[in-house]
Amino acid sequence: MPLSPQGQALLLRGGEALGLDLAPHLEAFSRLYDLLLEGNRKASLTALRTEEEIVLKHFLDSLTLLRLPLWEGPLRVLDLGTGPGFPGLPLKIVRPELEMVLLDATRKKVAFVEEAIAALGLRGARALWGRAEVLAHAPEHREAYGRVVARAVAPLCVLAELGLPFLAPEGVMVAQKGPRVEEELSGLPEALEVLGGAFLGVETFPLPFSGEGRSLVLLKKAHPTPSRYPRRPGVPERNPLC
Repeated sequence: MPLSPQGQALLLRGGEALGLDLAPHLEAFSRLYDLLLEGNRKASLTALRTEEEIVLKHFLDSLTLLRLPLWEGPLRVLDLGTGPGFPGLPLKIVRPELEMVLLDATRKKVAFVEEAIAALGLRGARALWGRAEVLAHAPEHREAYGRVVARAVAPLCVLAELGLPFLAPEGVMVAQKGPRVEEELSGLPEALEVLGGAFLGVETFPLPFSGEGRSLVLLKKAHPTPSRYPRRPGVPERNPLC
């Protein structure tokens, strides 16, 4: 089932609120919506069910990353813990020049992302199955990305340990968070010092139409991450650095 006229209008108005013209991409988002509904019938991919929820909290929420002036030119981007493709698929649709790698540890979600990439004809996008703690030590992935994005995957201290090793020098990681992000920031400077990162700041804003608070936390790769990080699978969550 493609996006209804009401869903398309909501997406277009939300794009305008973010400073984006999404009219050229309506067909792709409509197809992605159809794929997500069909995929959700086969396997539980997302808890969001209604058209409005999916447009607001998957499509537009993903695109809030484009509020930041970080996406110009060809960049290699890692979507860490992409789930069923968010924020990576909407980013790739609107910024096709990005080389997008969408990583998740759940096979059924990676299988869906692979299907969506093929159905949407997204060249320069790749779904990747595995644990970040393992793949961040692989030479083809370590310090290989200009940007890392992560959406509601884990606390910031855990995200920093998982994501910073993937970043090339001077690369930037953006963590998408809710409104109460301050509590996660308290011990972050100490963890970043260990990991070779630097804190660039937080941008807070309301999600279009719903008014729900959102925060974009920006971290920079200032120095090489020591080779021991990230630690073994599960350790960053069980014993975070802050």
